[in-house]
Amino acid sequence: MYPEQSGYLPAERAVTVHQPQPLAPYDPGPSIALDPYGERQPVVWVPDAYGRMVPMPKHLAPAPVLAPEPRDLTPLPLLDPVAQRFMGAGLGGGALAAGVGYGVGEIVSAAAGISGGALVWVAVIVLALRAPAITGGKGSTVNIRKAVIKRNKFYG
Repeated sequence: MYPEQSGYLPAERAVTVHQPQPLAPYDPGPSIALDPYGERQPVVWVPDAYGRMVPMPKHLAPAPVLAPEPRDLTPLPLLDPVAQRFMGAGLGGGALAAGVGYGVGEIVSAAAGISGGALVWVAVIVLALRAPAITGGKGSTVNIRKAVIKRNKFYG
Protein backbone atom coordinates (compact mmCIF):
# COMPACT_ATOMS: atom_id res chain seq x y z
CA MET A 1 0.00 0.00 0.00
CA TYR A 2 1.19 3.47 -0.92
CA PRO A 3 1.54 6.18 1.71
CA GLU A 4 -0.96 8.41 -0.10
CA GLN A 5 -3.64 5.78 0.22
CA SER A 6 -3.16 5.29 3.94
CA GLY A 7 -3.89 8.94 4.70
CA TYR A 8 -0.38 9.44 6.04
CA LEU A 9 1.99 11.70 4.10
CA PRO A 10 5.66 12.10 4.89
CA ALA A 11 6.85 15.53 5.97
CA GLU A 12 8.63 16.18 2.71
CA ARG A 13 5.35 15.60 0.80
CA ALA A 14 3.04 17.45 3.16
CA VAL A 15 0.32 19.48 1.43
CA THR A 16 0.16 23.15 2.16
CA VAL A 17 -3.08 25.02 1.74
CA HIS A 18 -2.79 28.04 -0.53
CA GLN A 19 -4.51 31.16 0.75
CA PRO A 20 -4.83 33.63 -2.14
CA GLN A 21 -4.00 37.23 -1.44
CA PRO A 22 -6.36 39.98 -2.60
CA LEU A 23 -5.37 41.12 -6.05
CA ALA A 24 -4.40 44.68 -6.77
CA PRO A 25 -6.26 46.22 -9.73
CA TYR A 26 -4.38 45.60 -12.95
CA ASP A 27 -3.23 48.74 -14.71
CA PRO A 28 -2.37 47.90 -18.33
CA GLY A 29 -0.91 51.31 -19.00
CA PRO A 30 -1.55 53.21 -22.23
CA SER A 31 -3.55 51.05 -24.65
CA ILE A 32 -2.07 52.54 -27.82
CA ALA A 33 1.42 53.48 -28.70
CA LEU A 34 1.87 57.20 -28.78
CA ASP A 35 2.94 58.61 -32.12
CA PRO A 36 4.27 62.06 -32.61
CA TYR A 37 1.68 64.34 -34.17
CA GLY A 38 3.63 64.79 -37.39
CA GLU A 39 3.84 61.02 -38.06
CA ARG A 40 0.11 60.26 -37.75
CA GLN A 41 -1.74 59.10 -40.81
CA PRO A 42 -5.05 60.76 -41.71
CA VAL A 43 -8.01 58.70 -40.53
CA VAL A 44 -11.37 58.34 -42.24
CA TRP A 45 -14.55 56.78 -40.88
CA VAL A 46 -16.10 54.03 -43.03
CA PRO A 47 -19.07 51.72 -42.41
CA ASP A 48 -18.26 48.12 -41.51
CA ALA A 49 -20.29 45.01 -42.33
CA TYR A 50 -22.78 45.76 -39.54
CA GLY A 51 -23.36 49.41 -40.45
CA ARG A 52 -21.19 50.82 -37.67
CA MET A 53 -18.72 53.56 -38.53
CA VAL A 54 -15.14 52.51 -37.82
CA PRO A 55 -11.91 54.47 -38.19
CA MET A 56 -9.49 53.42 -40.92
CA PRO A 57 -6.24 54.91 -42.18
CA LYS A 58 -6.98 56.95 -45.27
CA HIS A 59 -4.49 55.10 -47.44
CA LEU A 60 -6.26 51.77 -46.66
CA ALA A 61 -9.82 53.05 -47.21
CA PRO A 62 -11.71 51.88 -50.32
CA ALA A 63 -12.05 54.30 -53.21
CA PRO A 64 -15.19 56.44 -53.08
CA VAL A 65 -18.06 55.37 -55.32
CA LEU A 66 -18.48 57.77 -58.21
CA ALA A 67 -21.96 58.69 -59.35
CA PRO A 68 -22.75 57.25 -62.81
CA GLU A 69 -23.41 59.59 -65.70
CA PRO A 70 -27.08 60.27 -66.32
CA ARG A 71 -28.65 58.12 -69.04
CA ASP A 72 -30.43 59.40 -72.11
CA LEU A 73 -34.08 58.54 -71.51
CA THR A 74 -35.58 60.11 -74.62
CA PRO A 75 -38.07 57.70 -76.23
CA LEU A 76 -36.88 55.81 -79.30
CA PRO A 77 -38.93 55.76 -82.50
CA LEU A 78 -41.37 52.89 -82.84
CA LEU A 79 -39.81 51.67 -86.09
CA ASP A 80 -36.06 51.81 -86.64
CA PRO A 81 -35.24 54.42 -89.32
CA VAL A 82 -32.28 52.39 -90.63
CA ALA A 83 -34.46 49.28 -90.98
CA GLN A 84 -37.07 51.40 -92.80
CA ARG A 85 -34.43 52.55 -95.29
CA PHE A 86 -33.26 48.96 -95.86
CA MET A 87 -36.83 47.79 -96.47
CA GLY A 88 -37.38 50.70 -98.84
CA ALA A 89 -34.24 49.80 -100.77
CA GLY A 90 -35.40 46.20 -101.19
CA LEU A 91 -32.93 44.67 -98.81
CA GLY A 92 -35.63 43.42 -96.45
CA GLY A 93 -36.64 40.56 -98.73
CA GLY A 94 -33.46 38.68 -97.86
CA ALA A 95 -34.18 39.02 -94.16
CA LEU A 96 -37.73 37.81 -94.67
CA ALA A 97 -36.51 34.80 -96.63
CA ALA A 98 -33.97 34.07 -93.93
CA GLY A 99 -36.71 34.14 -91.30
CA VAL A 100 -38.92 31.80 -93.33
CA GLY A 101 -35.96 29.47 -93.87
CA TYR A 102 -35.26 29.44 -90.15
CA GLY A 103 -38.89 28.54 -89.39
CA VAL A 104 -38.89 25.74 -91.96
CA GLY A 105 -35.67 24.40 -90.44
CA GLU A 106 -37.27 24.34 -87.01
CA ILE A 107 -40.28 22.40 -88.30
CA VAL A 108 -38.10 19.89 -90.14
CA SER A 109 -35.90 19.32 -87.06
CA ALA A 110 -38.98 18.81 -84.89
CA ALA A 111 -40.42 16.32 -87.40
CA ALA A 112 -37.11 14.45 -87.49
CA GLY A 113 -37.22 14.09 -83.70
CA ILE A 114 -40.57 12.29 -83.64
CA SER A 115 -40.10 8.62 -82.82
CA GLY A 116 -42.26 5.66 -83.73
CA GLY A 117 -43.64 5.53 -80.20
CA ALA A 118 -44.80 9.13 -80.43
CA LEU A 119 -46.61 8.38 -83.68
CA VAL A 120 -48.34 5.38 -82.07
CA TRP A 121 -49.57 7.60 -79.25
CA VAL A 122 -50.85 10.20 -81.73
CA ALA A 123 -52.76 7.43 -83.54
CA VAL A 124 -54.24 6.18 -80.24
CA ILE A 125 -55.40 9.66 -79.33
CA VAL A 126 -56.99 10.23 -82.75
CA LEU A 127 -58.83 6.89 -82.57
CA ALA A 128 -59.97 7.59 -79.02
CA LEU A 129 -61.41 10.94 -80.03
CA ARG A 130 -63.33 9.34 -82.89
CA ALA A 131 -64.84 6.61 -80.71
CA PRO A 132 -68.52 7.21 -79.90
CA ALA A 133 -68.11 6.31 -76.19
CA ILE A 134 -65.77 9.26 -75.50
CA THR A 135 -67.50 11.82 -77.68
CA GLY A 136 -70.91 11.07 -76.17
CA GLY A 137 -72.30 9.13 -79.14
CA LYS A 138 -71.44 11.87 -81.59
CA GLY A 139 -69.10 9.89 -83.76
CA SER A 140 -69.37 9.76 -87.53
CA THR A 141 -73.01 9.59 -88.55
CA VAL A 142 -73.94 7.61 -91.65
CA ASN A 143 -77.52 7.88 -92.89
CA ILE A 144 -78.67 4.97 -95.02
CA ARG A 145 -81.85 5.49 -96.98
CA LYS A 146 -83.46 2.74 -98.86
CA ALA A 147 -86.17 3.84 -101.15
CA VAL A 148 -88.61 1.13 -102.20
CA ILE A 149 -90.67 2.08 -105.14
CA LYS A 150 -93.27 -0.40 -106.24
CA ARG A 151 -95.19 0.13 -109.34
CA ASN A 152 -98.07 -2.12 -109.92
CA LYS A 153 -98.86 -2.91 -113.44
CA PHE A 154 -102.01 -4.73 -114.29
CA TYR A 155 -103.02 -6.38 -111.10
CA GLY A 156 -99.64 -7.40 -110.26
